[in-house]
Amino acid sequence: MPELPEVETVRRGLAPAFEGARVTAVRLRRADLRFPFPDRFQERLEGARVDALGRRGKYLVAALSSGESLIMHLGMSGRFTVAGRGVEAEKGAGEQMARAAFHYAAGGDPRHDHVAFDLDGPNGGCVVTYNDPRRFGFMDLVPGGDLEVCRHFAGMGPEPLSAAFSDAYFADRLRGGGSPIKTALLDQRVVAGVGNIYACEALYRAGVSPRRRAGTVPGARSRRLRMAIVDVLEEAIVAGGSSLRDFAATDGGLGYFQHAFAVYDRAGEPCRRCGGVITRITQSGRSTFFCGGCQR
Repeated sequence: MPELPEVETVRRGLAPAFEGARVTAVRLRRADLRFPFPDRFQERLEGARVDALGRRGKYLVAALSSGESLIMHLGMSGRFTVAGRGVEAEKGAGEQMARAAFHYAAGGDPRHDHVAFDLDGPNGGCVVTYNDPRRFGFMDLVPGGDLEVCRHFAGMGPEPLSAAFSDAYFADRLRGGGSPIKTALLDQRVVAGVGNIYACEALYRAGVSPRRRAGTVPGARSRRLRMAIVDVLEEAIVAGGSSLRDFAATDGGLGYFQHAFAVYDRAGEPCRRCGGVITRITQSGRSTFFCGGCQR
């Protein structure tokens, strides 16, 4: 499942195509993805202008001139591709962004192209196509003023790269927690967008065992861990995310942060810090990778 860095990479690749463009047509090749499309999905989108393309946790959020917001989730295998002269004109500026070229080859088997958006932007037209072989992704429309209380975001924690994710906030949320700290990091009510890969990597950087009870972390450990979360996410965004199975950026390129993994998917290999052996365990149905020698 794409985590915050992968979704942010996609957002940066799509923004020049979406932002300021008017949706002239929406073509659906099926009635649903993971869930059915909202009622009158095409009608509510067509004619609207995309004022901004943002991200909340692992979701893309397009603010529309109609007052609604289009929420998009990639699921496990979803990806967007962009084609058209309207984005080609933006290529020079776009090359300043990490992994965000703006004339994209088609991606994946066209039988899985489920949604196509025809966009008329400031520099001309383009087509954004959503391809999803497993159909675990979804799209929804909600009133813009209800974003933080809608079913997708209600109770979601702060963005880890925002000022709201402070040392004080993090320590307070962990205090008294009885679950393992790794489980707490995957709880989107604690912090938004952190998934299995980056939780493992951040815990390693902070020297905190994933088995440690969350309530024992506040203090020096939580301060180290909060900064490790921020650092690993920022570095992964610069690297274009991590490509393990299905993820590719909007230009078809693969992220390369996986080459910097210290523990994730390295079971049985030596720890680069202490020389111990990286261990794999299962927590809440997910694989956890860590070094028992230097994570306490």
